[in-house]
Amino acid sequence: MKEKKFASLPPCLLASLPLSLFAYLCNMKPSTKYIHAGAHPDPSTGAIMTPIYQTSTYVQESPGVHKGFEYARSQNPTRQALEEALAVIEDGKYGLAFSSGVAATDAVIRLLQPGNEVIAGSDMYGGTYRLFSKIYQKFGIIFHYVDMTDIKNIEAKLNANTKLIWVETPTNPLMNIADIKAIARITNKYSILLCVDNTFASPALQNPLQLGADIVMHSATKYLSGHSDVIQGALIINDKQLRDELYFIQKSCGAVPGPMDCFLVLRGIKTLGIRMERHSQNGAKIAHYLKCHADVKKVYWPGFEDHPGHEIAKKQMRDFGGMISFELKKDSMEAARTLLSSTKLFSLAESLGGVESLINHPASMTHASIPREERIKNGLNDTLIRLSVGIEDADDLIEDLDQAISLAVKA
Repeated sequence: MKEKKFASLPPCLLASLPLSLFAYLCNMKPSTKYIHAGAHPDPSTGAIMTPIYQTSTYVQESPGVHKGFEYARSQNPTRQALEEALAVIEDGKYGLAFSSGVAATDAVIRLLQPGNEVIAGSDMYGGTYRLFSKIYQKFGIIFHYVDMTDIKNIEAKLNANTKLIWVETPTNPLMNIADIKAIARITNKYSILLCVDNTFASPALQNPLQLGADIVMHSATKYLSGHSDVIQGALIINDKQLRDELYFIQKSCGAVPGPMDCFLVLRGIKTLGIRMERHSQNGAKIAHYLKCHADVKKVYWPGFEDHPGHEIAKKQMRDFGGMISFELKKDSMEAARTLLSSTKLFSLAESLGGVESLINHPASMTHASIPREERIKNGLNDTLIRLSVGIEDADDLIEDLDQAISLAVKA
């Protein structure tokens, strides 16, 4: 069993660790793994934190003879440490870091050719939809958007040209759940790539590679970093050939993160486990508070037993996270706008996954690039409000929402 685990880790990690430490790493529990993955003491100084290698190039002993690093777009020691950590925390073999989550998504789509078809979720991040519909569609790649809560919707769009299925679960912003294992059975049968955007769950709550995905994508800006101070993306893969193809795209197209950004994400990963515990605890308290509120019409959160995807979420997630969407009974833009502008602890801002709580209006912010008729058809109403619940005291957050809702219903 241990030999199999050893073989699944990145070759660079195997080469850099003493066997005893390597064996220990393979058997770590998740929270311990987050702290130690990719963190090798600096051999020249013993520094416990990964150095920030702020350099663009590397001196060679003679032409083609170097220490494994040639040019920082291709390789950087800080980025390599992060990529090792990404692979370990997602139980994968290979990690690749990008300058943003959209850049990571872009790299996956660059695997395709004109005429290829992609099946994606109809409820998805607006930036992903924009990339698909406004950039790649004009190059002859065909995208189908379906409700992925029903496998039959995916099967109905399958044909010989289908090369990729793109999944978000939980979805942004309606918190729908897709069955990763069930979709993987389809992709395995027809040799189709399955990429799962795991941003909302994070590796602490869900590991799509274990469920049959070929690629896991993260906006590392969010929970992996956790402190709203960096823009970065990530891909994690098990297949060596697929990794090499994606690395070639990463190197050739150049959407790579700088070493300082890599350092910040490495630092953020160390506290991922404890942060996600608190995000999930607070999320549960606030979701139940909202559900019981007399002025709230509907709450979107997969932790509720009556959520359509609850049973699947229980199987493929360890907890339900801190992302929640809701609508007021007073279904007016004036009420929604008043609420969004009246919170004191929830900051009105784009993004999610930081230690501080954020409140967001998808229709005018994160999902504004999706045509209104498409949003409404898929259930994303103009008055929907999305919360990224932080790690503050939950009672203070509830008090903040309570006063804001009171003002909204009077608007």
